[in-house]
Amino acid sequence: MNKQSQWLTPVEQRAWRSVIRMYERLDGRLSRGLQSESCLSGSDYAVLVNLSEAPDGRMRHVDLARCLEWEKSRMSHQVSRMAKRGLVDRQECPEDGRGAFVVITPEGREVIAKAAPRHVSDVRRLFIEPLTPDELQAFARMADRIVDRLEEERC
Repeated sequence: MNKQSQWLTPVEQRAWRSVIRMYERLDGRLSRGLQSESCLSGSDYAVLVNLSEAPDGRMRHVDLARCLEWEKSRMSHQVSRMAKRGLVDRQECPEDGRGAFVVITPEGREVIAKAAPRHVSDVRRLFIEPLTPDELQAFARMADRIVDRLEEERC
């Protein structure tokens, strides 16, 4: 880290704050929609989406946490809460006695199948529709470039 930080210019600060404001409002609105319709939190949904798209509906605990950019303890608490509700199970990893898999249950699959149409509808209404197709493509390219930088700098 530099001894002296270079402050953001007004243009940079506006762009950064706009991204943060958009993310917070979009995340809050989508989370409230999930909660009201399906009793899933945004975190529940994120876990279930990743597991439902994984081979055999399972991922190593550590890989799921990395994918979601969560600390190990947050992942453990989230999985524990979801396991109590029957949405996921934990399975031992035969190759690594210390590792474990998180596995989506049939109930978890049913819950995500019911929640997904409303969630997609909300995403379409709140994020897709306000943008033109060209803006969407540009947005995706910019977001991908930032994600690539984050991946390059992963600890």
